Amino acid sequence: MTNLYIVPTPIGNLKDITLRALNTLKEVDLIAAENIHRTSLILNHYRIFKKIISFNRKNEERKIEELISILMRGKKVAIVSNSGTPLISDPGFHLVKKCIERHIKVIPLPGPCSMITALSASGISTNQFCYEGFLPRKNLSKRKRLKKIEEEYRTLIFFESPKRILNTLECISDIFGSSREVVLAKEITKIWETFYKGNAKKLIKLIKLGEIKRKGEIILIVEGYTPSKKNEHGSINLNAKKLLNLLLKHLPLRDAIKIVGKSYNLRNNYLYNLFITNRYIFEHECSLSDRKIYERVN
Repeated sequence: MTNLYIVPTPIGNLKDITLRALNTLKEVDLIAAENIHRTSLILNHYRIFKKIISFNRKNEERKIEELISILMRGKKVAIVSNSGTPLISDPGFHLVKKCIERHIKVIPLPGPCSMITALSASGISTNQFCYEGFLPRKNLSKRKRLKKIEEEYRTLIFFESPKRILNTLECISDIFGSSREVVLAKEITKIWETFYKGNAKKLIKLIKLGEIKRKGEIILIVEGYTPSKKNEHGSINLNAKKLLNLLLKHLPLRDAIKIVGKSYNLRNNYLYNLFITNRYIFEHECSLSDRKIYERVN
């Protein structure tokens, strides 16, 4: 049967590959690799000898039809990235999409993923998180992107280059403030794996002092937004919740949020996200005395 296998490979420790991944690599007819040399090192280590072709961002567009043609002939193909799970900030999305359109079965294998590994040991909330990949290289574009997600309440995860990490932390400090926890994870699963934790200003200082070397693979994990993490937004209290609950009996959600936001110096986007994700907080009945709160906006 024709199958495309998505096969995760070790991030930095060869022992992290799964038995299923090894068996799959042994059984497929062809391996499409982001980096032939790097994949060959893994295959040689486990004495797996298969045909490998290059499949990366530079040649992805022209290689897709070639791979689809091979798959349509009944061959089994595995796609692997430089490290970790393919398609996560790596090429492969367009190939998978095309396979689905052509009714070619896509089989994903579980395995190493650097951002999940880093998040699990970060000490920052793992309940909800948002993976942003690499931020834009140019400073202005980077700041615009950070400004757009300034009030994202979920934990944020970024990949970053050692050359740009200082500038990125400075942008985070300027836009997000210095109250949020930030974790800088380096060289995940490798010998020099290290985690640095503090606010953005602390990490900037450590880099400038040379205590954090600008080398290796870096993952940034940033605590999500809450009003108390940025003083200018004030803090949401019980009265604000009660007022919103009362207004919702008479007004549409967005109109009610505007009134509460203005009254308590809270951002509309934050209130909206809070209501959507914590609806139960606002569903309690208001007592008659709570109606007095409404007078403050009239």
